[in-house]
Amino acid sequence: MAIRTLRHRTAALSATFLALFLGTVIVMTCGGLLETGIRNNAPAQRLAGADLVVTGDRDLPRGDETAVLPERPALDDSLTAAVRNVPGVERAVPERVFEAAVLGSANAPDAQAHGWSSAAVTPYELTAGRAPAGPRDVVLDEATARAYGVRPGDEVRVAAQGGAEAYRLTGVVRTAHAVDRGAVFFTDDHARALSPAVADIAVTAAAGTDHGELKDRLGEVVADRTAQAQTPAKVVSGDDRGAVEYPAVLTRKEDLIALAGAFGGMATLVAVFVVSGTVALSVERRRREFALLRTVGATPRQLRRLLLAETLMVALVAGVAGWFAGPPAGERLFEEFTGSGMVSGAVTYEQGWIPAVAAAGALLLTSLLGGFLGGRRGVKVTAVEAMAESTVRTRWATPARIVAALLFLAGAVALAILTWVLFDGPIAASTAGPTVLCTAIALALLGPGLTKLCTVLISGPVRAVTGASGELAVVTARTRAVRMAGVVTPVMLAVAMATANLYLQTTQTDASREAYAQNLRADAVVDSASGTLDPALTADVRATEGVAAAGAYVTSTGWIDGVGDEDGVPLQGIDARGAARTTALDPVEAGGTAHAPRAMGEVADLTGRTIALPAGAADGRSVGDTVEVRFGDGAAVDLRIAVLFEGRAGYDTAFVPAGLLAGHTDGALPQQILVRAEDGTSAAALTASLEKTLADHPGTAVADRDALIEANIKDTETQAWVNYLMVGMIVAYTAISVVNNLVLSVSGRRREFGLQRLAGATRRQVLRMLTIEALIVAGIGVALGTAAAATALVPFSHAAADSMVPTGPLSIYAAVVAGAVALALTATLVPGWAALRARPAEAALAEE
Repeated sequence: MAIRTLRHRTAALSATFLALFLGTVIVMTCGGLLETGIRNNAPAQRLAGADLVVTGDRDLPRGDETAVLPERPALDDSLTAAVRNVPGVERAVPERVFEAAVLGSANAPDAQAHGWSSAAVTPYELTAGRAPAGPRDVVLDEATARAYGVRPGDEVRVAAQGGAEAYRLTGVVRTAHAVDRGAVFFTDDHARALSPAVADIAVTAAAGTDHGELKDRLGEVVADRTAQAQTPAKVVSGDDRGAVEYPAVLTRKEDLIALAGAFGGMATLVAVFVVSGTVALSVERRRREFALLRTVGATPRQLRRLLLAETLMVALVAGVAGWFAGPPAGERLFEEFTGSGMVSGAVTYEQGWIPAVAAAGALLLTSLLGGFLGGRRGVKVTAVEAMAESTVRTRWATPARIVAALLFLAGAVALAILTWVLFDGPIAASTAGPTVLCTAIALALLGPGLTKLCTVLISGPVRAVTGASGELAVVTARTRAVRMAGVVTPVMLAVAMATANLYLQTTQTDASREAYAQNLRADAVVDSASGTLDPALTADVRATEGVAAAGAYVTSTGWIDGVGDEDGVPLQGIDARGAARTTALDPVEAGGTAHAPRAMGEVADLTGRTIALPAGAADGRSVGDTVEVRFGDGAAVDLRIAVLFEGRAGYDTAFVPAGLLAGHTDGALPQQILVRAEDGTSAAALTASLEKTLADHPGTAVADRDALIEANIKDTETQAWVNYLMVGMIVAYTAISVVNNLVLSVSGRRREFGLQRLAGATRRQVLRMLTIEALIVAGIGVALGTAAAATALVPFSHAAADSMVPTGPLSIYAAVVAGAVALALTATLVPGWAALRARPAEAALAEE
């Protein structure tokens, strides 16, 4: 029977096919991203010629979790000699890696600088000129030399490690391997002078040496030499070499896994709703058929098996189509992620059989559960009830449905309270998202009753404004409340998810921006093309006309006992001489008594091995106490608390002396200089004065404080953009469900339209009635969706931004509402117009 009915249910089954197909594609896409994050394969580029690499271990155990160090742990220079002496090692090259910029072109590729001996590791080969021989010689790769239009013998200016010097280009190199960063090679001695730290050791095995055995021998030597080190080293091979070159491969891995897993689960849940709604509307259109089947002896089990068989047949076709469409869609989405910086471009996209199996399982779950939920009511009624309800269904509430709705509502309330009471800052987003889903599920279960209630509430105003057409639309909506709920639910779901997720991101971004801006009083910032500045430049900036204060500035991440979580705490390195004017470090009292208050500390005391902590995150400590801080390179240092200041809950930031923090970053130098203008000095005048000072320091530039704020929240905005993209996919999927359901609902009313026209109604009047119905559907869906979104947005805004109202442009909500209305009108009027093309007498004889 299922096979025979497929030919006569093209419209309904096409809607089910589209829902299952798109659900399969989304799940396969998320599965591919998940597999890519788990594998995290990054083929070596610069280290492609090395068989093994000795590098600092960036894994940092933190309780039950493992954090990833954001900075490169430096290796002891003497370790190179020990590695060279290991049997089976043919060559061991100490790698010195630091950022560099060849000045003079805005289109040149990013570049890294190395000693000349590192050229043999990739390997790079000279195509013109010779190797560098003196401290003012330099070699560039072909792409960089081409970007600047220089040849051997020309003079080039290179900014590196806080300075910019003129060098003679002695040679040009190229490699057969794909390398996406430019290369600058100095002599080994000059590279050592610029960057004394050894980043890693590239090892080439002697001919005939087993790489696995050599790796074990090297591991023993490295473990013995670093047994007392705070950041031990390790030996890596294969694609793990790529993670040495691109640390973002490690730091971004968890983000991709969490994002793909969360959205894959959400997509599966949404797919169940979409399919169940589509099947439910299909069943509603076939109630007369099911009534006749029940009358002639069909059992509910037989009808259920019929529906499931039809759904599974459609699912099989949808799964095959999705199997072909999923991988290209996943790879395209991955390209968007790498382009935005969410994922390192060194990672290769991987999608094997695992995502396909996961998508098949999700497809089977969706089709079975969606078919069961969608057809449950239609097959359980008795034969007499089925005949009585074959035209209009009015019963919808069952004890199981009401209990499930109440449970989901209780879960949403619990999550909202948890968000409001326990969480501060961005972490509140972890419970805000599930709150929306729980509320949306509860409202979907109560959809028919809520739809009927909303229709009753708006019936008076609609009648008063729209007249007879509105009267008929309201009566139809109240009578067909159960069917209309199948259309209202996807509208509600799309509005809830779009509104909640978009405003969660805008609120979080704005809160992060405000929290950072509150601690920043600088009017301008001095930056460098190479990412580092000469510490002596700070004195020149201080002496500039119109400058009231200036101080070096460094950023990183660290771990402090009792402060933050396993992800660490943002660390800002500042200069005590300028900190009082360039940052909002206002000391506060913490603890003590009225007769013996604890000391507040002074910003000027933030020198040497000291730290400034937020008073609310000090964990009972006071000024003068000692706290252990593990810096981004893994080094653990005991620091004395010099200042306790008023921080913003959920956005904890610690301050340390710039020189101290710089020593534990990759560049080992200040990254920027914060500048505060004298009273009465305009921003333009300050910029002009600074540009005169910086004219003697090539490769440096000045920007206003807004540029510094935007750079600080770059990661937040990247995460927001990625979430926008993923949420957009699911909302688009839900929007297709809206169209499916509306088309099914309207196209199945040909008999009703025929009878109306036989009674004297014109096409225009019927279309006007449908327009009002579409607006009612959109209005109820928007209202319920907004309510669902508010259950998450209000507590999240309170936790993250200390406000009852989310931040973000009102145009976002206006666009969501306009989209819902446009979808409802289009998906109602187009099939309505098509249904009205038939002659009234023929339409009146059509089956619902």
